[in-house]
Amino acid sequence: MNLFDRLFFNVFNYYRFRKNRKANRIAIIYITIVHCTLLLFSGICIALFLDAMNSNTLSSNKAWTLFIMTSIFLYFKNWIQYSGKKRKVLNAKSLSKQKSTQNYPIILLWLLPIGTLAVSIIFYTSIKSLLE
Repeated sequence: MNLFDRLFFNVFNYYRFRKNRKANRIAIIYITIVHCTLLLFSGICIALFLDAMNSNTLSSNKAWTLFIMTSIFLYFKNWIQYSGKKRKVLNAKSLSKQKSTQNYPIILLWLLPIGTLAVSIIFYTSIKSLLE
């Protein structure tokens, strides 16, 4: 199991007892948000690098369109991956190793994408002001 699988199952196990029918949907949305914030951060790093190199390879509108299309693709990839047989197999593996796996607090799990988004915005504004 990789890090994203562990994050998914921590969120899934937290909401499984509180919102039984919506636990899988909440966990899929959570892991998609984590993927999208990491994608946004890497996109900002690449955009700032290309801007510093005075390269005009991709306009801002095309970059946002590409980000939205990739985010939709990530949602469907996560939906297919965590809704079927693989989720049940990974859940059984995580339950058998439950003593060795870490259970993260739900507040920390939700602060992860918020923190990544905040770091992305701060990084973009600080580097952009340095380049001007």
